[in-house]
Order: sequence, then structure tokens, then C-alpha cells
Amino acid sequence: MFKSWLTEGFRPTIAVLALLLCSTVQAAEPEPAPQDEKPDALRVCQDPNNLPNSNLKGEGFENRIAELLAAKLGVPLQYYSTPQRLGFVRNSLKFKLPGDAHFRCDVVIAAPVNNDQMSVTKPYFRSGEVLVFNPDGPLKGLTSVEELASKPKEALAKLRIAVYDRDSSASQWLVHNGLEDQAVPLRLMDARPDFHAGEIVERVIRGEVDAALVWGPVAGYYAKKVAQHPLALLPLPAVDDEHPTAFAIGMGLRYGEPKWKATLQSLIDSNHAELFAILKDYGIPLLDEKGNLLP
Repeated sequence: MFKSWLTEGFRPTIAVLALLLCSTVQAAEPEPAPQDEKPDALRVCQDPNNLPNSNLKGEGFENRIAELLAAKLGVPLQYYSTPQRLGFVRNSLKFKLPGDAHFRCDVVIAAPVNNDQMSVTKPYFRSGEVLVFNPDGPLKGLTSVEELASKPKEALAKLRIAVYDRDSSASQWLVHNGLEDQAVPLRLMDARPDFHAGEIVERVIRGEVDAALVWGPVAGYYAKKVAQHPLALLPLPAVDDEHPTAFAIGMGLRYGEPKWKATLQSLIDSNHAELFAILKDYGIPLLDEKGNLLP
């Protein structure tokens, strides 16, 4: 039963019902003009409850980056918030009601560069899935996930590794290395209003599981925020090309806005040190192009 969801081809994405817009018999409203190179306000698409990325209180790294960009542009900062799940781009970046002068937002601060729903700038950071564990616990001295996979079966028998039930890359790694019996599946689509993705890390901190496989920014942020002692993070290698574990992240915008894209790229290039400092301040594990952790 457990292995069946492990081997299903789910991507690590949260699902939600799409917003349906009713059609009318009136003439279609004209589309807004493409975003110019200098907007009158920085309109950011964000998730209202998705730390470490963003929330309504402005506590995420995307919020910090948005504040930096707005200050550099010298324009007000505005947010349009909707859950970052299936349909997020359609319901935010491409969302406009009849009569609106512009789309509800013009940039997604953190977007995978291979996202085919958006035009994305060059990456300003890379991160990936990691194994997070207590370095003083059962995995003390572990220096790589390959080392874990090569341990004798008897040494792994009592090991408990938490993994979200729709994370195909992490679950495929477990199956590939014969560790599916050690997996503790947790629900990613939890209906509780106070649910957050960092709960998987908190289970490691409380000793309920020995380790967890989770997206690096979530692991790093919650480990830094909650743990009294540093947790260890090790990059998770991909099993194959169909299940990548590392992702390059840029800024997303609509297609057909080359001037706006050039402006965003210029902001990234000229403020790279500040962006890097923000990411490190949130404990986000950053990877080089070969998948190695940056210091």
C-alpha cells in the first residue's frame, strides 16, 4: 500500500480547485498593455501562508526580496495573494477581471526556470531536496546520503525517515535505495488552517523521526527557527532525469514583456550580494551548478 504512492509519478506540488471565470455576452475588454520597464508599483504575486517564501505578515524571503526591489525601483510595493497551488499562475500573474487596467500582479519572486507557464529570468539561486537530521542522533557522523544508502540493512531496520506523500523525487530515492520500509509518509495536503510544510522538520527536532527528506528552503528555515542545536542537511541526488531534486530559481513574469524582464534581470544582476544575504539569513541551503552545498 505504501509503496504504491511512492512509485506514483506525482510532482511535489500542492493541488487546489482552479478559479473559474464566467463568460459574458458583452464585448471582450481589451488586454492591458505589456508591463513597461518601469512600473508605477511593484505588484507581487504571493502565497498568503507559505513560509519561508511568503505570508500576509511579510515575513518570508520573497517579501524581503520584494521590499528590496521596490526600494531600488522607487515605487510602492503591492501584493496579490492566492495559495501557491495548482492554478497559481492563472489565478495571480495572469488574472484580470473585466475593466481592470492591469493584471493583479506582475512578478513571482521565486519561480523554477523550467516553468513553462511563465517567462523566467536567469536563476538567482539554486536549492534542492535534502536529508535533514539530528547530527547527535542515530545518523551521527553521516556525511552523505550515499553513505546512508550503503549501510547494512540491519543497521537501517529501526530508522524512520519522514517524507511528504506527494514528493515523487524523495520517494523514488527511497525506493531506489531499498528504504521504503523506513519511510514515514506525511500528508502534504493537510486541511488544518495552521498546517505548514515545516512540520516535517519539527518532527525531526522532537525525535519523532530520525530524519526527513524535504525541500531545502523548508528544511533550512525551520531548522534555524526552531532547533536549539543545528541540524545537519545533506543534498539528495536525483535517481534519474525524470525525478530532479535540485532546481534553479529565477523570477517569473508573463510572456511578451521583454522590457519588464530586462528590468528584473538588471535588478537581480546588480543586487546579487543582497539577494544572497537574504537567502542565507533564512537558512536556505544553496547549491552550486553541480549540486554541492555552498558555504
